[in-house]
Amino acid sequence: MTLQFEISGAQIEGARDYQEDAFLITHLTDTEGKSSSLVIVADGMGGHAAGNVASNMAVQAFNSHFTSNYPSDKIPKILKESIHKANNAIAETVKETPALDGMGCTMVSTVFQNGNMWCVSVGDSHLYLLRDGKLAKQNADHSYGGYLDKMAAEGKPVKAEPALSRNMLMSGLTGEEIPDIDSPDTPVELQAGDRIIICSDGLDTLSAGKIIRYSERSETPKQCTDALLKAVDDADVPRQDNATIIVIDVVDVVEEIVLESEEREEPAVPEQPQPAVAAVEKKSIEERPLRPNVGIMLGVLGFVLFAGATFSYFFFNPIPGPVKQTPPTVTPAETIDIEEEQIAEPEIIEPEHPEIAVEPPTPAVAAPESEEPTGEELAMIEPPVKPEPTVDVGKAFRDGFKEGGGFGPDMVPLPGGTFEMGSSTTSVHADEWPKHEVHIKPFAISRYEITIAEYNRFARATGRPTLKGKNRRPATFLYWRNADAYARWLSKITGENYRLPSEAEWEYAASGRQDTAYWWGYDTEEVEAYCFGCSNGLAPREPTIVGQYKPNQFGLYDTAGNVSEWLADCYHKNYEGAPTDGSVWSDANCEARVARGGSYTSPPLSLRSGKRDRFDPNTSYDFIGLRVARDLN
Repeated sequence: MTLQFEISGAQIEGARDYQEDAFLITHLTDTEGKSSSLVIVADGMGGHAAGNVASNMAVQAFNSHFTSNYPSDKIPKILKESIHKANNAIAETVKETPALDGMGCTMVSTVFQNGNMWCVSVGDSHLYLLRDGKLAKQNADHSYGGYLDKMAAEGKPVKAEPALSRNMLMSGLTGEEIPDIDSPDTPVELQAGDRIIICSDGLDTLSAGKIIRYSERSETPKQCTDALLKAVDDADVPRQDNATIIVIDVVDVVEEIVLESEEREEPAVPEQPQPAVAAVEKKSIEERPLRPNVGIMLGVLGFVLFAGATFSYFFFNPIPGPVKQTPPTVTPAETIDIEEEQIAEPEIIEPEHPEIAVEPPTPAVAAPESEEPTGEELAMIEPPVKPEPTVDVGKAFRDGFKEGGGFGPDMVPLPGGTFEMGSSTTSVHADEWPKHEVHIKPFAISRYEITIAEYNRFARATGRPTLKGKNRRPATFLYWRNADAYARWLSKITGENYRLPSEAEWEYAASGRQDTAYWWGYDTEEVEAYCFGCSNGLAPREPTIVGQYKPNQFGLYDTAGNVSEWLADCYHKNYEGAPTDGSVWSDANCEARVARGGSYTSPPLSLRSGKRDRFDPNTSYDFIGLRVARDLN
């Protein structure tokens, strides 16, 4: 018997004018090479931006730690560790940005592997199992009302304090010590016909009886999700909370994965998965979070479960372990559709600098923001802002395509040189030890992060799914292999040697050859980047158009903030044995890749030129893009 999982996820804002919930579904592969999956739902608190940031940050930190340590036979242990990692991420951000003090979130996460479901939760979000017409809650309720009900069920009733609301949380992720974590050591054994509902407490508007009734009337997960959310809306409860619902059906059918989308048709699946995301972006390098997405997260993902009497549910492949990873058959980039009208573009202050001299073979043509360019226009889009670099590094150039017309990205030639890479052993960042001298040969690097328009030219030429969104925003939701494939495609179509930068080349270029923590100095109050908590006063929920902030000393834009960037190197726990000639440091079995530069979700202290981050190359993220390098003849 082969079990198949069908999934649909969606959310509403309720009576609020902002979304504080976040969710993420990640495909994994267990120790036997079978498909499995991780599902996370977080409900933010702390008001508008703070709640949104807390939930998304917690989801990303949780996902990063779990996938970095999976596969494993100690799933409960890793789930608990991941909860603490998520909590620590909130603590660090509050420490760096005191204005966010008080933000936090609840969280419920499940792992599906070999017919079993493990879970961990903190707070009052829910995990339900609907079986044979009965709805059973599978996780603890860490609200005051939940505490009272629990004590009553144990025959130890407690008199309610009149001043305390039943909705008051007694445990949550706030950066402080977590009072209570629910993480059973044994999994729930699933059966064909089970329906699993993972949701935030916004669904509490409906009684258990109504949840069962609407579910039984729904044949598919999408119908169930839509019916439940409509019922919540129709209830018209004052101050209705955000509601996020993920419905998973376990069915005894042998057929291909069913992916369901709340608002859009799924693009055709290419014969071969793209080579590189999403985060998800998010952690898929063809990437995606997911969307988890740092805004309203809408999306759907489905997955198949194989193995005799066992089954597993998947979405992304893991980082650790010597197990050979199998690329997913369907990528997040195929289902994600960035809805521009739903997320307002943050107001950006235009730099007061004249434009950099660029000499493309023919004049550049700027495509309208709301339209997708075609033909040669796609390869000739010029970012709207081109401030003057602080030092003269020579003229940028663009290589022409040998076929079909058009040009590659703006490239800036950099002189070779020697610099000190990494941090001293007095630094708390052990993965940046030891500090060592590296010699860099002259090379060129793209002036901007590769945009959606530039990536889509490649996607069309190679039969891959195109990305949605504004043309001049950075391309995200890419697996590492897709980022690498884009660079190889540029080599083929231009005749020049394009590639992803090495980690040493990137740090050399991003730092502008400065010995300071940031290319602009040490001051986090004067940040020249698009990030959360930066001095611009913005609380970004998604990447912005490239080139909106001042360039560094080499004339490169957005080397800090906006989106992180995939690099060619495998991730190593430190610099012991690292190359000193600026070359790529790779391994035969590369389980994790390096991404640098911080992103729109990062606090200022995470934008340092030397800051390193590891990510699963088989996952896409909404906050990871790419920048390309090119050899100079």
